Amino acid sequence: MELQLLAKTLFLLLSITTLLPASSGRDPDPVQDICVADMKCGVTVNGFPCKPMSEVVSDDFFSSAISKEGDTNNPSGFKVTAGNVLSFPGLNTLGLSMNRVDLAVGGINPLHVHPRATELGFVVTGEVLVGFVTTSNVYYSKVIKAGENFVIPRGLMHFELNVGPGKALELNVFDSQLPGTLSAPLSLFGSKPAIPTEVLTKTFLVEPNIIHLLKSKFGNY
Repeated sequence: MELQLLAKTLFLLLSITTLLPASSGRDPDPVQDICVADMKCGVTVNGFPCKPMSEVVSDDFFSSAISKEGDTNNPSGFKVTAGNVLSFPGLNTLGLSMNRVDLAVGGINPLHVHPRATELGFVVTGEVLVGFVTTSNVYYSKVIKAGENFVIPRGLMHFELNVGPGKALELNVFDSQLPGTLSAPLSLFGSKPAIPTEVLTKTFLVEPNIIHLLKSKFGNY
């Protein structure tokens, strides 16, 4: 009887799995033609509510959010300009967004993760070293030149480093209206409240003064 029950349970689980849509790991599919995000509404349920159709205008479906060069005058020499649902409400429920990444000479978009999206990148100008690490700790990288693409699988740690003689520009597309970004240095050393120093010293096998130094770089000391 126990074996029969186990077999029936496994069969039921397999059946449910095969019925799940292939897109279940991405943003939910829309169930209407348009749902422009109502950014004035404070209530959200895994996204944004729809603006009343009587208030929808043509400009809701056009955006200049990523049209201007970003200010790269910072220690890392980069600027990400987001074209997600927060700046482009017409993307709501469509499962798409786009970022612009400007990189100064030698600039880097530091190690980070997009927890909710795969990234497809296109180098518009310059030469960019792109690298990511898998959950098996295998590192893949290549210098991407203008006119070439790269892809970063969802949730994997990655970076982009300008290795060319001039400025670089990327356009990156995501299969989420709000892919999210977890910056490795900010998450580890700049979180609010701060991660206990003891946790970080034991994680990285270093002395507390090193952790204090790193925290000071990211506003926690």
